[in-house]
Amino acid sequence: MQSMAFYLLLLLSLTSTTTSATTIGVTYSTPASISGSALLSPDRIAAKVVSMNIPAVRLLDSNPAMIRAFAYTNVSLFLSVPNPLVPLLASNRSLAMRWVYRHVLPFHPRTKISIISVGNDAISYSPDVSPFLLRAMQNIHLSLADLRIYKVSVSTTFSFFNIVPTAFPPSSAQFQNPNGDVIIRPILQFLERTNSSFLINLFPYNMYRSSFSIPIGFALFEEFPFNFRDDLTTGVRYRNLFDMMVDAVISSMAVMGHENLPVIVAETGWPSSGIDASEVDATLLYSEMYLKGLLNHLRSGTGTPLRKEGVSEVYIFELVEKEAKQGIRNWGILHHNMTDKYSFEFSDGGETRRFVEVLLGFSVEVVMVLYLLM
Repeated sequence: MQSMAFYLLLLLSLTSTTTSATTIGVTYSTPASISGSALLSPDRIAAKVVSMNIPAVRLLDSNPAMIRAFAYTNVSLFLSVPNPLVPLLASNRSLAMRWVYRHVLPFHPRTKISIISVGNDAISYSPDVSPFLLRAMQNIHLSLADLRIYKVSVSTTFSFFNIVPTAFPPSSAQFQNPNGDVIIRPILQFLERTNSSFLINLFPYNMYRSSFSIPIGFALFEEFPFNFRDDLTTGVRYRNLFDMMVDAVISSMAVMGHENLPVIVAETGWPSSGIDASEVDATLLYSEMYLKGLLNHLRSGTGTPLRKEGVSEVYIFELVEKEAKQGIRNWGILHHNMTDKYSFEFSDGGETRRFVEVLLGFSVEVVMVLYLLM
């Protein structure tokens, strides 16, 4: 019976590992139209997300009609406050309450709202907004608490390139000052107190383009014998650029005493076309290779060298590509007319988890039968 008990514990452990893998979602912002004609209705977007078994969506514009469309779908929503609103919400608590009344209260809990990002990469796009981030976050958090909404966390989103100047070696990474001490440190303290997560936009494509020393296979999760980089300080070996960048963020948080904060990758992806002909690596093939490699890596549950549980959530940028125009990159996993762009399945639909659950149930029955026969 001891061997049977061990076998059962092993299966329980396998089930736990499978169900704790990173949540993989997508970002979505409302495009103007499909081919200049019919609008993409919120109901159509929600139905497509559900049909693709996507468990989470980041709404970059937090359109109330779109929030309503996801009611009763079991899809978790990540809402965003636009950068221009941040100073207003910071200076006026009643405006923060009004935003919550408009974007959260009418829908929660029928729509699963999990987190609100107050601002998106404000340090880069709206540097004058950055000093207002923490106060705006506090006002949104207090407004939620006043309405007894306790399961929606509040954070803000940073961009890797604007806060981490050097990603290698990851063990030596630190947040860039003065923003590190002035902006990020107090925000980390707020996240720790409120049990929230650190949100980061993380694009290996941009780092690959900025450094000739990074091989394309290292950025695309290709497994070659010599496709790695060693952190000589820690002895850790990195086999893909995504893990290296995530660990650089974790090391930067550790320097400030917050190494255990959950990390959510709010945006990542690889463009299928570039701004101009010079972006020779922005191709449909490489985009598919990156997404396939990323999804397989996240589903494996192996995490990163510095964080075995990995990041808690990752959002692919983006669900629907914009109308093809000169001078913009295309990132979408769907064409602008909502047809599939890639041949792979975005989600396994829980097939692995269900297989393990069925296997576990069968094994329990076998153990019980054998026990009764002894």
